[in-house]
Amino acid sequence: MTTITGPGSRAGGPPASLFYGLLVVVGLAAFLYPFWIPAETAFSEAHAADAPFVAAGVGLLAVLAISLEVRRGTTTGATIAVLAVLSAMAGVLRLIDLPGGGSGIFFLIVLAGAAYGPRFGLLLGLGSMATSALITGGMGPWLPFQMLALAWMGAGAGFLGRLTRRLPIGLEVMALAAYGWIWGFVYGAIMNIWFWPYLAGQGALAWEPGLGLAGTLERYWSFYTVTSLAWDAAAALTNAVLILVTGRVALRTFRRFEARLAPGVVLEPDAGSERGGATPHDAHAAADADHGDGPEHDERRLERQPAGLGGASVRGPAEG
Repeated sequence: MTTITGPGSRAGGPPASLFYGLLVVVGLAAFLYPFWIPAETAFSEAHAADAPFVAAGVGLLAVLAISLEVRRGTTTGATIAVLAVLSAMAGVLRLIDLPGGGSGIFFLIVLAGAAYGPRFGLLLGLGSMATSALITGGMGPWLPFQMLALAWMGAGAGFLGRLTRRLPIGLEVMALAAYGWIWGFVYGAIMNIWFWPYLAGQGALAWEPGLGLAGTLERYWSFYTVTSLAWDAAAALTNAVLILVTGRVALRTFRRFEARLAPGVVLEPDAGSERGGATPHDAHAAADADHGDGPEHDERRLERQPAGLGGASVRGPAEG
C-alpha cells in the first residue's frame, strides 16, 4: 500500500493563518496605539522608538508563516522564487517617476495578488516595500508602516481576485482597476495615521486627546482633504490607468504559471510495502511486462509518470 501525503499533512503545529492574522493585528495596533496612549513626542520623532520593534515583529511573523508553509508543503520553492523576483521588480518600479506623483509599485501588487491569492499578495506587499527602501535608501521609522499598508493592499487584491477570476478578463481588469483607484486614496489615508497623532496641539487640523471617535474622524477628514486628497487622487488615477493598460497581459502571464506554484502530492510507501507488499509502481511494472517493450509501451509508461511541478504530464518524444 502507498500513502498519499497531500499539502498540509507533513507537520503539526499551529496553522500558518494564525501568523498572518497576528501580522494584521500587530499592524493595526502599531498604527492605532498612539490614540489610546498619547505620548509627548515631537512630530520629527514619531515612532522613532517603536518602529524597529514593529519592523522586527512583522518580519518575524512573516518568516514564521512562510517557514511553516514550506515545512507543511503548502508553499513551494518556486512560489518563494516568484515572490522574490516580483518583490525586486516592484522595488525597481518605485524608482520610476510617473505623472501626478504616482508610483509604479502599486499596480504590480494588485495584479499579482489577484492572480496568486491573499497570502501571496500580503507577502509581496511586505517584500516589495522593504526592497524598494533598500534600493532608494528610504529607511526610516515610516518603513514598517508602509510595508503594512502595502501588504494589506496586496491581501485585499487576493481576496478580490478569488471573485473576479470568474469574470471575463475585460471585466476583471476593470474591477481590479477600480480597486487600485480606491486604494490610491486608502493607502494615503492609512499612511497619514502613522504620524497624525503626533501633531497634537499643532493647529486646528491636528488630533487632540479626548476628541472621541466621531470628533477624531471629523478632524482627520479635514486634515486629509486639505493635505493629501489631491495628491492621492493623482496616485489613484495612475494606479487605475496602469492596471487597465497592463492587466490583461499580466494576469494571463501570472496565471499561466499558477499551476506550477501549486504544492505537489508525495507518495509514501507504508510499512507493508517495505516488507515486500505490492506498490502502484510494481503494478505498473507488471502491466508493462504484459504489454511488451515496444514503442507504444514506452509512450504509455511515460504518460503514467507523476505530474511535474506545473501539473503537466510527462510526454514522450514528439513523433516525426
